[in-house]
Amino acid sequence: MLAKPRPLDQAAPAEGGVAAQAAAFDALYGHLDARAVIERSARELFADGIAAVSSFGADSAVLLHMIAAVDRHMPVIFLDTGKHFEETLDYRDALAADFGLTNIQVVSPEAAALARIDPTGRLHETDTDACCDVRKVEPMARGVEPYRAWFTGRKRFQASTRAALPVFEAVGSRIRINPLARWTTADQADYMRQHALRENPLVAYGYLSIGCFPCTQPVQPGEDARSGRWAGHAKTECGIHLSGLEKSLTDASL
Repeated sequence: MLAKPRPLDQAAPAEGGVAAQAAAFDALYGHLDARAVIERSARELFADGIAAVSSFGADSAVLLHMIAAVDRHMPVIFLDTGKHFEETLDYRDALAADFGLTNIQVVSPEAAALARIDPTGRLHETDTDACCDVRKVEPMARGVEPYRAWFTGRKRFQASTRAALPVFEAVGSRIRINPLARWTTADQADYMRQHALRENPLVAYGYLSIGCFPCTQPVQPGEDARSGRWAGHAKTECGIHLSGLEKSLTDASL
């Protein structure tokens, strides 16, 4: 088991030091292409503790394909909320086989927390934020807690909340790396075709951003790719990529 992450800058308080370190890494390496960012991060910057996070959703194949080329044994954390489409679970297993990924780590909500907070399994109908907190944010915080850094497949074009997304960013005392931050939809499509990557079958039905089945709808023509998530709500992010995860990561219980 990996040791508790150490501060990246021993000469400064952990959180402040990591924020400065993330900014420095972004200035030094943020301009590199995605594959180079992954290689530099996995082999040099965080060789002693890095993972990837994947939803195995609509556009997960590109990042996972690159990671497998660098290190197919890298931990890939998958959050099983208990509300996934069956197609997503099948796609997870198929991509892992396609790419030879050997270390898929599944994290799930705590049973006791679900029994207390969402005993009927219908919390999403009345409080989507609370549902995401118990089914996504807290479990994901546990999933990434052992690592110093992790990769995501987020991109600036996906939502207004991601428009200024850096390649390296601090999350509490850890660093989150977004190698594909500058990619466009055309970049994504070109890479998928070039490498003949398997597509999540739900994409063919108009699901361009895929989350839990109760809160995900097909995207209508001309709409933003994430418009099918929490349709009818002002909500655009579950909290994993916002302050919710950082709060969970700095909680005394972790």
